Amino acid sequence: MPRDNVNDLLAFLAVARERSFTRAAAKMGVSQSALSHTIRLLEARLGIRLLTRTTRAVSVTEAGARLLESIGPHFDEIEAQVEALSELRDKPAGTIRIAASDYAIRYVLWPKLRKFLPNYPDIKIELVQDNGLTDIVTGRFDAGVRMGEHLAKDMISARISPDFRMAVVGAPSYLANHPTPLHPKDLVGHQCINFRLQTSGALYAWEFEQNGREMRIRVEGQLAFTNSFDVLEATLDGFGLSYMAEEIVRPYLEQGRLVRVLEEYCPYWDPYYLYYPSRRQASPAFVAVVEALRHRG
Repeated sequence: MPRDNVNDLLAFLAVARERSFTRAAAKMGVSQSALSHTIRLLEARLGIRLLTRTTRAVSVTEAGARLLESIGPHFDEIEAQVEALSELRDKPAGTIRIAASDYAIRYVLWPKLRKFLPNYPDIKIELVQDNGLTDIVTGRFDAGVRMGEHLAKDMISARISPDFRMAVVGAPSYLANHPTPLHPKDLVGHQCINFRLQTSGALYAWEFEQNGREMRIRVEGQLAFTNSFDVLEATLDGFGLSYMAEEIVRPYLEQGRLVRVLEEYCPYWDPYYLYYPSRRQASPAFVAVVEALRHRG
């Protein structure tokens, strides 16, 4: 295959995956006009339209989707094999992209990576906040972080945290003007700060346990966020009760800035796992990162 044809297909893959000429051009290090010209020449040579362009978005046509599905994995495999050649280097090197929730980044990944990175100056880590259930293969991530119950069966996983527990908390100013809930069902009468799930778009139902029986309570309130630390700020400001990981609220409980309720109904949850595709050719850099993150407790 002529080299120009390969470059044209790489340009198509970039635009099709990014759904944007601007982002694809930035990733490839070329101008947007040059990239657009390349795609037009490719479509002219094939005699079929691959992309649909509007002023707001770029999408693939049926033919474009078929081409993306057929050639994408082959180029990914070539890229993986080239990256695997880093095994010949003296030191692990390369960029590792990991998708994880805001909580997992701050309380699980970063405490370990801050100790790991100074010893591996040739390894670069990109942590991408993802509070949904993003497909790491489609998103071209090296790995993702999820709790055990959300892991796909075709993924390899490594435990990276202990079990953790949630807590229902409120500011003293809020609880001074509202009755303390004694049972999860009492939350119905409270202002609660909701968390909206990015994957489904639904509001998260708070999870409790009583005598081995699970309960899910859908709460109401003036506020909803997609970021745990925004929920924390609103809770500290007295806007209502929230349902958060113990690790986040512990210092505020110790300082008296938050008060915990319903503790006996809050169960322990599955730990976090780093997961990645089973077919992935693991580079020395990736192996080093996995070992650094692995839970030793």
